[in-house]
Amino acid sequence: MRVTIADVARRAGVSKATVSRVLNGKADVDADTAQRIREVIAETGYVPSSRAVGLARGRTRTVGMLVPSLTWPWIGDVLQGVVDVLEADGYGVLLYTCTRGEESLRRFADQVSGSAFDGLLVIEPENTLDYIAELHRKGLPVVLIDDRGHHVEFPSVATTNRDGGASAARHLAALGRRRPAVVTGHLRFGCVRDRSVGFAEAAEAAGLHMDPQLVVEGDFTEESGRAAVHRLLAAGTSFDSVFAHNDLSAAGVLRALRETGRRVPEDVAVIGFDDIPLASHTEPGLTTVRQPMREMGEAAAGLLLSHLQGVPMSPTPFVLPTTLVVRGSAPMP
Repeated sequence: MRVTIADVARRAGVSKATVSRVLNGKADVDADTAQRIREVIAETGYVPSSRAVGLARGRTRTVGMLVPSLTWPWIGDVLQGVVDVLEADGYGVLLYTCTRGEESLRRFADQVSGSAFDGLLVIEPENTLDYIAELHRKGLPVVLIDDRGHHVEFPSVATTNRDGGASAARHLAALGRRRPAVVTGHLRFGCVRDRSVGFAEAAEAAGLHMDPQLVVEGDFTEESGRAAVHRLLAAGTSFDSVFAHNDLSAAGVLRALRETGRRVPEDVAVIGFDDIPLASHTEPGLTTVRQPMREMGEAAAGLLLSHLQGVPMSPTPFVLPTTLVVRGSAPMP
């Protein structure tokens, strides 16, 4: 049977509150009584709950993390980075998703009301910004990961989306491609706008022809990449390369090109964005812009822990660089 704080209190002849004060280093307990309690703890082998001790000290040593869904292919890497940093410092993680919409958010709000965690890491779910902002204003430390909307009021960790888009354009230009098509994500996302601007600026500088008819808005799914290619081909618009704003839609592009008899990379070169595990298993392997997702999770957790230890958080985003990973869908010449 596990020894409880009630067992210690009974053997020491004191209240549970007195035992708790000794455990938390309070100075308002008589020295002899405190010594007797410590001796009972040693004799019984009592191990206090870290959560109970944390609550008594005004801290749970737990961090909340709110994400849209666990089905996003890069969420796992972010989570691993977060967990690696938090667990190394003795913190736990409470993970919440918004897969059930309002119901999920209500359950999350219950945990916030119960002070279940000391701070919050967020990959912003749809329609939650106002609520998260209110939590931040009320004093809950919040760090955004992959700030898709450029919310300057929050501390955040991001990556160089603009430079990543530019590196894709420069690579296609180096391959001699002249008419790139672009499959974007939802244009309301800041990362999509940044990737689009970076690609367009570098393409123009390299003399690539940016035909507005070759830019198709997608939704980051494989099917949207597939549909974009079929739409462009049905319109009779010629293109010799495709930059897709994520690897899932790039996989859909590869699938559509196979279905229509186009060879990759001979007829059409393809570049994605993210470098999720799928990218190295497509046929051919996908050239892509790598986002350092695990490192972003590590950095966000580190920022939050530093704040909990008294270091003020800066509203200036902490930005990590992207890198181009070259594979068979757009190999070096």
